Amino acid sequence: MKHVEIVDGEPVVKRLRAREAADGAAFLERLFKARLVPAGVLEALADTEHWLGWTRHFGPVSGFEAKLERPRERYVATVFCYGCGLGPSQAARSLKGLDRRHVAHVNQRHMTEANLNEAITGVIDAYARIGLHRFWGSGESASADGMKWDVHPESLKSSYHLRFGGYGGIGYYFVSDTYIALFSRFLACGAYEGHTILDFVAENRSLLQPTTVHSDTHGQSAAIFGLAHLLGIELMPRIRSWQDLHLFRPGAGACYEHIDSLFTVAVDWALIEAHLPDMLRVALSIRAGRLLPSAILSRLATYSRKNRLYFAFRELGRVVRTEFLLRYLSSIELRRVIQAATNKSELFNKYAQWVAFGSAGLATAAERDEQRKMVKYNHLVANLLIFHTAVGMTRALDEIAASGQGAAITPEALAGTSPYLNEHLNRFGSYELDLSKPPVPLPFELPDRLRPPSPATPSAAVV
Repeated sequence: MKHVEIVDGEPVVKRLRAREAADGAAFLERLFKARLVPAGVLEALADTEHWLGWTRHFGPVSGFEAKLERPRERYVATVFCYGCGLGPSQAARSLKGLDRRHVAHVNQRHMTEANLNEAITGVIDAYARIGLHRFWGSGESASADGMKWDVHPESLKSSYHLRFGGYGGIGYYFVSDTYIALFSRFLACGAYEGHTILDFVAENRSLLQPTTVHSDTHGQSAAIFGLAHLLGIELMPRIRSWQDLHLFRPGAGACYEHIDSLFTVAVDWALIEAHLPDMLRVALSIRAGRLLPSAILSRLATYSRKNRLYFAFRELGRVVRTEFLLRYLSSIELRRVIQAATNKSELFNKYAQWVAFGSAGLATAAERDEQRKMVKYNHLVANLLIFHTAVGMTRALDEIAASGQGAAITPEALAGTSPYLNEHLNRFGSYELDLSKPPVPLPFELPDRLRPPSPATPSAAVV
């Protein structure tokens, strides 16, 4: 196999060389940047509200509260406030006519995780109708990755993350190969990320329904491979130290001429057969929306000897993972696809951090419910800005074609671009400088009643 050698009984995969950028991609990106209309983040959110009407998903939770004055403006301002990490106090100081109590009231009484998810789904469905996204991906695959959010160390809900370092929580995002984020979740630092990777099956209601999932090492285990297989999901992770994983023989007598040293014990097919009806019931319950994969996986991962269903899922996952690792070793293109997919997740994480420029966000949220909502707010704002940029890029394509520079527009060049362009977005608003208005004179002297007593004159020295 090319790029793979077996040294002392262990496979060694050579590092893949990065492919050169597509011809014309860099030039086309410069054309986009020159033609994208500059806008503030709040202006972009207002534009998307006019196009999509995404604030219609929000309203009084109880149903008995008085109607808000100018509800659309209040909802857009609240999403901007929490999605960009400003916090209500700073947002009220920055936006005229806004009071911090108004923002906090809308967040507590009109915004829930459920209606934030509905708004996110509406944005994804609108994005799926933009023709430009088809050059970036088919929508049939996605990748998942976690990003650490800072939480104040004194918060009772905070914990220390050994891998990332520091106190905080994990924002877990599920990103389509078309660059839009389909699913998000806030996780505690001690939670295993892989237990959440399949939750999109029950919670993603958008038009984009991927059947192939990529992740890093923390997004997989043998049991996750088994459950994903029964759900019809093909799991293709990028596994660090995959050489330490075992490859299982289909039978005790199976031998292979060149790669026999890679295999260990045989698969226990009897265990899989005995518990297959129970495993199928779990998969059907998840598909019906009655059970979350994270709930069953966290319970199965107890490693109790009495938990025979866990061992059955693990045994099935060993079969599926062995087949995947063999394809991973033999196919250079598969390794490139996995690398490219996980890179998109990392790019979205950087974009989400760029969106949360206020740096308050989770640091001021003490309750776990509020922390989960902060991730949803950030997810919604990021998707709205991605949608706004994709619309701007589509209009720029028409201008480029009309200007006679259409030769730079090729499918390969378009595939080399992304909607994560942000130079045209002004995060910090506009400041007005006016030196024609002199300030009041400097007050050097204190009022008479506040002046300190004059120091006493020193007496002459006694001779």
